[in-house]
Amino acid sequence: MKNTKLAANFKIAYAFVIGLSLLIATAAEDPYIFYEWHVTYGTISPMGVQQQGILINKMFPGPEIRSVTNDNIIINVFNELDEPFLLSWTGIQNRKNSFQDGVYGTTCPIPPGKNYTYALQVKDQIGSFYYFPSLGFHKAAGGFGGIRISSRPMIPVPFPPPADDYTVLIGDWYKTDHKALRAQLDSGGKLPPPDGILINGHSSGAALNIQPGNTYRLRISNVGLQNSLNFRIQNHEMKLVEVEGTHTLQNVYSSLDVHVGQSYSVLITANQPAKDYYIVVSSRFTSNVLTTTGVLHYSNSAGPVSGPIPAAPAQWSWSFSQARTIRKNLTASGPRPNPQGTYHYGAINVTRTIKLVNSAGQLQGKQRYAVNSASFFPSDTPLKLADYFKINGVYKPGSISDQPTNAPIFPVTSVLQADHRAFVEIVFENWENIVQSWHFNGYSFYVVGMEVGKWRPSSRKVYNLNDAVSRCTIQVYPRSWTAIYVALDNVGMWNLRSELWERQYLGQQLYVRVYTNSTSLRDEYQIPKNALLCGRAHQGQLLSSFEN
Repeated sequence: MKNTKLAANFKIAYAFVIGLSLLIATAAEDPYIFYEWHVTYGTISPMGVQQQGILINKMFPGPEIRSVTNDNIIINVFNELDEPFLLSWTGIQNRKNSFQDGVYGTTCPIPPGKNYTYALQVKDQIGSFYYFPSLGFHKAAGGFGGIRISSRPMIPVPFPPPADDYTVLIGDWYKTDHKALRAQLDSGGKLPPPDGILINGHSSGAALNIQPGNTYRLRISNVGLQNSLNFRIQNHEMKLVEVEGTHTLQNVYSSLDVHVGQSYSVLITANQPAKDYYIVVSSRFTSNVLTTTGVLHYSNSAGPVSGPIPAAPAQWSWSFSQARTIRKNLTASGPRPNPQGTYHYGAINVTRTIKLVNSAGQLQGKQRYAVNSASFFPSDTPLKLADYFKINGVYKPGSISDQPTNAPIFPVTSVLQADHRAFVEIVFENWENIVQSWHFNGYSFYVVGMEVGKWRPSSRKVYNLNDAVSRCTIQVYPRSWTAIYVALDNVGMWNLRSELWERQYLGQQLYVRVYTNSTSLRDEYQIPKNALLCGRAHQGQLLSSFEN
């Protein structure tokens, strides 16, 4: 009887412990945010000419994602276009989960009339980013929108809360429909210069409303296709506070160069006489300068905008100098409470140096672009699926050299093999006469140096090994180099690409396979159960992977 009672008490206690554990686990789980997006065509006229745009929930630009560090973001995307569609998430690291990255090397497209639910987590991230459609030159039709990741309430932010927080999406734009632009590239041609510049989908009339005496945060992203842009506001200075997830030294600028794919947060204060002021965005380093204006509107404005439009700054030397002043705030907290300066990247031994050189040329009479002479051609199956299901013949690791070659441009599905937890130096060299812009999916990296001329090992003497900014998109000036340090701590297949969209589309990209032979979920998650399959990947392989 005593033993029976003891057993009964044990069962009650065990049930209580299990229930309490589940309660604690549920309470501790990071919050979920749910979205349902319908992707459609729609008629838009951002430059006064009707054209076919890509809308999300009938919006151009698309809806903004607002989240907090560690949130789980669930987005059910319905493709109501007449061709396959994918969304990718610039700056979202998708840690241990490149399956969700939304580029063709990792994710099968959503077929017309179908849907797919992305499951993202903004693990240990803060900052200003954006999403965009990654296939078929869709980016030239819209389908992009802002992403903001706020700090958790207990994490200090190195500036007082602003009165309001605005997303400002800037970018160059073509009046021509994306299908016609794509056909021009597919036929071997190049694109003409863009027709204009948009601010939040408008070529004129975009407005920001402010109250006198208040301070506001502007999250500025260049979501365009080709041009570096300069952003400025008449008679107002901008205090830089964040770059792609890193709190920066709070330098004050009268204008800011934003290269393709980059994002910045600035603070402005309504401290000028009550009237309206020009917001100006203009193209940089182009023979024909494109300019568009919006309005900064004071609530008690006594009159419309007036006076000359503020002029853009000088050319290369000014931009180069500004870039060198953008540095990390070492004492500010990032997504965690510890100061950003506690990670001493400059004291870590580099295990590998990779040098990437962009080039332009032709293959079989058609325009192509390349990295280390390798011009990327997509395979019939996403590389990550081929990797996961061990499908042979889709790609070859090491199919692109990690050093420049003198070979002519050649076609290949470019995959660079790299070891998990390696600490690497990547040098981008640009021997062309235009600004390049590079983005690395899944990662944030330290911009340790940029100089005019050719990189040599002795160039490391000028590296910033103390407070280099950590970001995910970086420019390389003409006839110059930029060097980054990156810790390869995120297993997966990750796209490293040009943000100049013609060049990306015609081959200036590659994938970095960050590999480990570990099968632990601590290193990489399993393929999602709802994963779309295509090419040589089929349903039987997916089911078998979960049975095993």
